[in-house]
Amino acid sequence: MTGASGGLGKEIALHFSKKNWNVIATMICRSQATVFENVPNIKCYELDVTSFDSIEKAKNEILQEHKSIDVIINNAGIGYRSFVELSDDDKIDAIVKVNWLGVVKVCRAFIPHFRQQKKGHFINITSIAGLVNLPLGSFYHPTKQAVESFSECMAYELLDFNISVSTVQFGNTPSNFQKNVSKCAKSSIHSYNEMMDSIDGIMNKKTSENHDLSTAILDKLYKIAENPPRRFHKYAIGFDANMMKYLRKILGYRLFDRLIRRYVLSR
Repeated sequence: MTGASGGLGKEIALHFSKKNWNVIATMICRSQATVFENVPNIKCYELDVTSFDSIEKAKNEILQEHKSIDVIINNAGIGYRSFVELSDDDKIDAIVKVNWLGVVKVCRAFIPHFRQQKKGHFINITSIAGLVNLPLGSFYHPTKQAVESFSECMAYELLDFNISVSTVQFGNTPSNFQKNVSKCAKSSIHSYNEMMDSIDGIMNKKTSENHDLSTAILDKLYKIAENPPRRFHKYAIGFDANMMKYLRKILGYRLFDRLIRRYVLSR
């Protein structure tokens, strides 16, 4: 699993460990492995999803110590909340490299092993952002929707090899993710500042309300891993993700847009 050093990734690793799975936990820096000290069944490796060399090195180390890998969970991800006009090139490049290309490169690296052992399952974690488009998601949302498209396309390629793919979408979990989201600086444009404050408030409120979401995510991920679907499957977890999924489908773009403007932007 990628992005295992903290937040939801750490919880996933611990949950699977408690279920007696042998967990391969990867993180950008090996010093972060201290979070799993004295935890049974968890082996940590350094892996930077933005670096081909780092992925290859980690893969070789992992396969030297583990003959078989059943499931890969692509969990590593970062957030960036910015207006297009005020966006920063480095932040745009970073979110694309981590959220989108990181998934692509990790999958590409481990497909040969899955093919050789004639089985394997990729679980690619996206979010509500992979289902709908919301304000100030001009950079985060496209990366998550790209993972959705990539996963579905890749699943067709792997049908003959008993390798399957799933994506998992959910809302804000009670973790540090929202606190770590990069944002553009305040500007002299009142409308922008007002909208940023509004979205920040909504995101923080939803994060604090979703007390049971982490448990639901952990339970669903474990069930998927224990019994992977044979064909590509999308899993929406929690009230927020399912509500957004069905509202967008039922209302269509125009009514959904009106709903978002009214209840999210208050304009």
